[in-house]
Amino acid sequence: MTLLAEDLLLLALDDDSGKAVVDGVTLPRALAGAVLLELTLDGVVVLDGEGERRRRGRVVVRDAVPADPLLADAVAQLGSRKPMKPDAAIEKLSGKIRERVLERVVDNGWVREERGRILGLFPTRRWPATDDSHERQVRAELHSVLVDGLTPTPRTAALISLLSAAKMVPKTLPEADRKRVAQRAVEIADGNWAGAAVRRAVDSVNAAILVAVAVPAVVASN
Repeated sequence: MTLLAEDLLLLALDDDSGKAVVDGVTLPRALAGAVLLELTLDGVVVLDGEGERRRRGRVVVRDAVPADPLLADAVAQLGSRKPMKPDAAIEKLSGKIRERVLERVVDNGWVREERGRILGLFPTRRWPATDDSHERQVRAELHSVLVDGLTPTPRTAALISLLSAAKMVPKTLPEADRKRVAQRAVEIADGNWAGAAVRRAVDSVNAAILVAVAVPAVVASN
C-alpha cells in the first residue's frame, strides 16, 4: 500500500508540466501532515497522551516502529524530544519531506525528474508523469466519494481532509463542480469517519495546514 504522502504528492504535481499546483510553503506541510495522519491511523502516534493532562494536545509516540523507512524516520524525529504540539510536529517533519517523497514516486516509476535552466542561468526541476495508472485509481476513488457520494474508507477520508485543508480539491477533480466537491470535502473532513483519537489528529493537522496556506496569501497581499 502506498503512503498518503505519496498519493498527495502525485495529486499535487501537474501530469504534463511536472510542476506543483500548490505553493512551496503549503506542500511540504501538507506532506508532513499526511505522514502524521498515517502514523495516527496506524496507531503509532496518539494525541493527548491518552488522557495525561500534562501532555494534552501533544503528539505522543508509542513503542511500535513502522516497517516503512520514511515513517520510521518520522517516528524517530518525533520521539527524540518531549511530546510536541501537532503544528510543531508538522514543522519538524516538513524539512526534507518533499524531496524524500519525490524520490519514492520517481523510484516507483510514476514520474520522472527533469532538470533544466531558465535563460541558461537559473536551475529548474520538474516531475512530469510517466505512469499515471496509480494516480488514476486514486482520482477515481476520490470521484466516487466527492462526486458520486459514496462513503469513504478512513484512509480516503484522511486524504480528502488533507486535500481540503491544502485547498487542492477543485484542482484534483477539475472536471467536477468546484463548489460542490469543495463543500463535500469539508463535510467529509468534519465527519464521523474516525475514532476520537484520529479525529483529534485530523483537526490538528488540518489547522496547521490551513495556517501554512494562509502564509503565501498574506505575503502576496503585501
